[in-house]
Amino acid sequence: MRRVRYESTGGPLFLEDAPVPEPGPGELLVHCEAIGVTLPVVRKVTEAPEPIPLGGEIAGRVVAVGAGVTRFRTGDRVTGLCFGHGYAEYALLHEAMASPIPGAATATDAVALVRSGLVALGALEAARPGPGEAALVTAAASGVGHLAVQLARTRGAARVVGAVSGPGKADFVRSLGADDVVVYREEEWGEPVDYVLDAVGGDLLGPAVAALAPGGRLVAYSSGGGTIQAYDLLVGAKSVIGFQMARIARGAPELYERWRHELWRLFQEGAVKPAVHGEFALEEAAEAHAAIESRINRGKVVLHP
Repeated sequence: MRRVRYESTGGPLFLEDAPVPEPGPGELLVHCEAIGVTLPVVRKVTEAPEPIPLGGEIAGRVVAVGAGVTRFRTGDRVTGLCFGHGYAEYALLHEAMASPIPGAATATDAVALVRSGLVALGALEAARPGPGEAALVTAAASGVGHLAVQLARTRGAARVVGAVSGPGKADFVRSLGADDVVVYREEEWGEPVDYVLDAVGGDLLGPAVAALAPGGRLVAYSSGGGTIQAYDLLVGAKSVIGFQMARIARGAPELYERWRHELWRLFQEGAVKPAVHGEFALEEAAEAHAAIESRINRGKVVLHP
């Protein structure tokens, strides 16, 4: 089979021939039809001290199962998060991380919706949204952010603001249902909001906290780091909540499964529509990463083996 690999920090990415892996206990062997490209994987390629397997969201058909698998069988269509080599024609997916793809949905729908949607929905739940509140979503045109904009509305937000890196993304974010769009470099982000879902971190944390109304909540789910001054929280009785999807997946599997069912329900009802920015062949993985790094993407970036 073909898979994408790299040998040193920063790449380059290249295709290689590799044996089709054998599923171990609790694992599914999936013939990949779509692979979601994520910012954390892109960052690891450029920042990790040692090369890592290129994992991420995959979707396709089960072609073999390992010992102890009970929920799936050969022929099932599944999606889930692969922690090994996922940029490949065949990949291993642990049963606990897999979910079925409904009959009407495509593999591309699945990788654009499920993992990114779970992060967006989990961050939203962490914000404890109330009906009639105002929400702000950073990286609002990203794979996660564009779903968070839509999900905030399903949770009763009366006003949704999208924050983006450049004005060229404004029309796209408004098409998702955002009432207003702001650009990071602007000094003022409009009327205060009740909660912020932040996927950027770094220098953007300060403006995000400043955008909160008194008593507002910032949910930080970025891998970008950053620092917040305690005084900026104190004067407005504001709070910061950290959210990590892996903690839910490992520690609260019933909640994880409930969120997955809710995402598919919202998708089937038309309340949430995943957008795909670009679809790339496996040998174009470097171009797919460049789309993420340059922040040009509007929605999900997807590879097709």
